[in-house]
Amino acid sequence: MRRLLLALTAVLAMFATACGDDGEAASPTTTTTSTSTTTTTSTTATTTTTVPAPVIPTPEASTLEGILALGRPVVAGHAGGDQAWPHSTMFAFREAALAGTEVLEMDVMLTSDGELVVQHDDTVDRTTESTGAVSELTYDDLQALDNGYWWSDEWSSHDRPVEAYIYRGIRTGDVPPPEGYTADDFRVETFRSIAEAFPDHVLDVEIKVPRGDDGEADLDFAIEGAHVLADQVVELGRTDSVIVVSFDDDVMAAFHDVAPDVATSPGTANMTAWGLGGGELLPSDRVLQLPPSFDGLDVLRLPGLLDKARAEGYAIWVWPNSRDQENGDYYAELITEFNVDGVIAGNPAEAVERYRAEGFIP
Repeated sequence: MRRLLLALTAVLAMFATACGDDGEAASPTTTTTSTSTTTTTSTTATTTTTVPAPVIPTPEASTLEGILALGRPVVAGHAGGDQAWPHSTMFAFREAALAGTEVLEMDVMLTSDGELVVQHDDTVDRTTESTGAVSELTYDDLQALDNGYWWSDEWSSHDRPVEAYIYRGIRTGDVPPPEGYTADDFRVETFRSIAEAFPDHVLDVEIKVPRGDDGEADLDFAIEGAHVLADQVVELGRTDSVIVVSFDDDVMAAFHDVAPDVATSPGTANMTAWGLGGGELLPSDRVLQLPPSFDGLDVLRLPGLLDKARAEGYAIWVWPNSRDQENGDYYAELITEFNVDGVIAGNPAEAVERYRAEGFIP
């Protein structure tokens, strides 16, 4: 029993967070999204035809309850699809949506001047050409940065040849953007900009808790971010199309206090107590977001965990947390072996393609 307790406690500490280390990548994939011009020349005339840009497909369901009622797996794009495109950029989110992704996953935190931005790490070091804590930078500071600077097909390596960083310089105007995109599509985005750009997509939003140089979590700052997120979700009319998660239960309680009707996933302490049979989850908790493994433990095979979740009516979404899981074979295995309800995929286009080929989704 003690071994199970320790295992559950360690593993459940990961359940509440929808993002892993984001540290490894698959091959880059780009879907053409442009409006192009084709010129045909003959001896008598020149004809110019403008081809409309592809329209983002409307998901089969545009609310969380609608997504959960589909009775089939759903694909969420982790940070838009960080294994295929630059992390958390408009470019990534749009490419994921064009590929048929139905849920867009992201992380949010506040800037020093109170803007809620889409950002995973405490600092900008891993994705941009600059350094510094997000909580100490202004929104204008972040807007100037190149958020595709370090993306390569070995994301997030910083020691590859310069030509491997194929999106570097687009944000700053040194390199032309892909057709149909602009330099702004490679900046640090705000929650509002993503929510407004994708009104028909369910958004899976993790509230990050930044840590200072001393490693201590700044809960007050994260709770302030939770309040801002709650206010914006309500203001934007997204209360039925957003699900919110954070590993910290105080942060989740702060969000729930302001927006009690918005769906959530449980934080660490509540999830641990529930998993051990000694606690209940919030009424707003609808989805358990789990990693396949943690610290050598096989989370999805923990005795009784998935059965308990299903018996109590919780959906199960899994976020792969290693590079060798970010592929069609593993995405399919999550369905055939574990019968999960969704995958938060770093390569969502590959997940959609495989799920369609297997007949999991239309």
